[in-house]
Amino acid sequence: MNRRILFLAANPTNTGHLRLDAEYRGIEEGLRRSKEREKLELESKFAVRVADLRRSLLDFEPQIVHFAGHGEGADGILLEDDQGNSYQVPNDALANLFELCQSHTRCVVLNTCYSETQANAIVKHIPYVVGMKRGVKDDAALEFAEGFYDAIGAGRSIEDAFKFGCNAIALKKLPGHLTPVLKKRLNGG
Repeated sequence: MNRRILFLAANPTNTGHLRLDAEYRGIEEGLRRSKEREKLELESKFAVRVADLRRSLLDFEPQIVHFAGHGEGADGILLEDDQGNSYQVPNDALANLFELCQSHTRCVVLNTCYSETQANAIVKHIPYVVGMKRGVKDDAALEFAEGFYDAIGAGRSIEDAFKFGCNAIALKKLPGHLTPVLKKRLNGG
């Protein structure tokens, strides 16, 4: 059975520019050259709105969901509204959406600033969730994603992939290798 990875990206027009295309390219290149490439499928959606999020989770039934974009801590992650501006996703609604997808989703990566709050809410339903304790610079987010998916492509576990992602930041001497946090659902949780 193939593992499906869903890359979701949102960079609303009224927020700072992020290199989401470069993040996607790094993930895609790493998976394409990996020894597990025949077992992995990468799907993507850009300029994600709420309906796109829901529909993508339903249509693709991904095992891994990667969200790249902006986060505002306890206030939530930012998607786009119909005009391309910021739309703040309520944390409880986001967690409930992943509860509805827990039969297929094993891991969620929130590669956004200050996303630990959302990770804590989602991990009640999904076995592994990566969030960020604080702000994360674009270059560190790119390195984390590449290191994480290089390890996934090599057939490593989610826990190992997380360590490879953090190490990728440290190898480049970038600040922030301690910013990512891995949350694991407790048994029966």
